Amino acid sequence: MTQVQTRTTPATGRSALDRIFRIGERRSTVSREIRGGITTFVAMAYVILLVPLILGGATDVDGNHLSIAQLTTATAFSAGLSTVLMGLVGNVPLALAAGLGVVPVVAYQAAPHMTWPQTMGLVALMGVIIVILAATGLRTMIINAIPLALKNAIGVGIGMFIAMIGLVSSGVVGHGSPTGPPVGLGPDGHLQGWPVVVFAFGLLLMLALYIRKIPGAILISIAISTALAIVINAVATIDPKAWGTVVPEMPEKLFAAPDFGLMLNLDPVGGFARAGALTAGVVLFTLVLTGFFDAMGTVFGVCDEAGLLDKQGNMPGLGRVLTMDGVAQVIGGASGGAGATVYVESATGVGEGARTGLTSVVTGGLFCLAVFFTPIAGVVPIQAAAPALVLVGALMMTQARKIDWSDLEVAVPAFLTIVAMPFTYSITNGVGAGLIAYTVIKAARGKFREIHWLVWVVSAVFVCYFGISGIELLFQR
Repeated sequence: MTQVQTRTTPATGRSALDRIFRIGERRSTVSREIRGGITTFVAMAYVILLVPLILGGATDVDGNHLSIAQLTTATAFSAGLSTVLMGLVGNVPLALAAGLGVVPVVAYQAAPHMTWPQTMGLVALMGVIIVILAATGLRTMIINAIPLALKNAIGVGIGMFIAMIGLVSSGVVGHGSPTGPPVGLGPDGHLQGWPVVVFAFGLLLMLALYIRKIPGAILISIAISTALAIVINAVATIDPKAWGTVVPEMPEKLFAAPDFGLMLNLDPVGGFARAGALTAGVVLFTLVLTGFFDAMGTVFGVCDEAGLLDKQGNMPGLGRVLTMDGVAQVIGGASGGAGATVYVESATGVGEGARTGLTSVVTGGLFCLAVFFTPIAGVVPIQAAAPALVLVGALMMTQARKIDWSDLEVAVPAFLTIVAMPFTYSITNGVGAGLIAYTVIKAARGKFREIHWLVWVVSAVFVCYFGISGIELLFQR
């Protein structure tokens, strides 16, 4: 792996961009950085379509839906601003957008217990906590407290959960009949309807393009599948409800003024009153944990590929990068979308030779321009976007190889973490089940010193979370 070159470059004759981003020092060029920024945007642009569909398909505690157009604006704007700031402050080729690990927590864990402004307030609060943890050095301490096997298992579990969302939303997985299994193939054991055909076509196309390493494979597949859905919807007789939240129809216009209706519509503390301090606290902990660890592996992996780590494997300026990751979470909540975090697709730009923050500025600028294309997002059905959830889930599943399955002390907690998430449709439940099992197993073996005091505290919180109904009955007496 090529490491950072420490040679100095004379200030004379250097362009303003070179002085700001140290392009020459990192043995890159302006054209290479711009090309890397465009490549990263193409690889990530699918989030502008995918995230609004996930959040738009969920309801808050009062049964309210969020506008797809407003969510699209929020997603693109938060990604753009966060990525530009990362480039300017962190000077690394890292792009950020609403995290696919965080989005399900927002949609299926937080929103059912509180209103959307309260949910977004919780996301912003998560960002503030991450900024404080990064600035004080506590982030490293917490990372060291959570067992590595559980960190990996959380990523795998979230991947399975994301894939389950895609399969259920597309109609491939049904809830089953009252006398049959709890889940099954389609609504009655069979796949039915043209929307499922669109999903199957999109998934196979996406897999083929991605395996062949076609740039923008996910976005291309979503676009082609959407076109197919529009044609099918126009010529076939299909119940509009079969498509879900979005019915694929040609938009009246391609461009529109961005709708910032969700901007700053947040209530950071109201969720604790509406959902209860314990429930809101556990959801907040899950958000922090998810956003916390999602970024760490990606930052080191991408920056290592870019040769930005020193010989000891440390990254100069890591504090600024991690702090900006927390700021991005605040921006995501304040804009009305899920908190932004570093995306592994940043590696596509690095593959084009990107080495500096100029790449991130280019990518972020393109995201900001995308806010004017919100009508396009309003025609993409979930069946065209859901294959991306399955593919991302498969990619996250690869972290399972990092778990020592021969050691039952970590294998069992990891297994419970992974399976509880998709089976209970809850990331929170998976994290709690894994931590409690880990604590109990280690304690039963008499290995108390291997259990960090933070793990004891968090496990106790999850015991209260799982027993919240009994606790409420106890206090009602």
